[in-house]
Amino acid sequence: MTKIRPAVNHDTNQLYELMRQYIVDFYQRPEPREIELKGLIQHLQENPSSGLQFVAEENGELIGFATLYFTFSTLNVKRQAVLNDLFVQPNARGKKVGEKLFQTCLDYVRANHFAGMTWQTAKDNTTAQTLYKKMGGEISDWFFYEIY
Repeated sequence: MTKIRPAVNHDTNQLYELMRQYIVDFYQRPEPREIELKGLIQHLQENPSSGLQFVAEENGELIGFATLYFTFSTLNVKRQAVLNDLFVQPNARGKKVGEKLFQTCLDYVRANHFAGMTWQTAKDNTTAQTLYKKMGGEISDWFFYEIY
């Protein structure tokens, strides 16, 4: 049975490994420095006003995670949540773990009266797009820009 719950301090090592898989294996980005990634995990646990992470746990092992960051919506004059990450280990996919993580995030946003939840995904990530449509997500009227 998969349990979805907020991440806590003793999850740091397993959560670090999941996040490393997400960054390096899935998105093929450079290996993050362990101290920096663990520092981010710790920051979120110590500063819940900036965001939080939910983890999917099965038989004592973490198999997925979702990260919410909090900002503000001037147009709605309320706090806004950004679903920045949602990842499930490849061997745990197809078991609705992603749906459960997404729904937990959405329930949190609604229970805490946020303006809403936004997220993005890669243009070629059709698996994620299918999940988001299934969960009721709609493509925004807004364009997303970035500079590095």
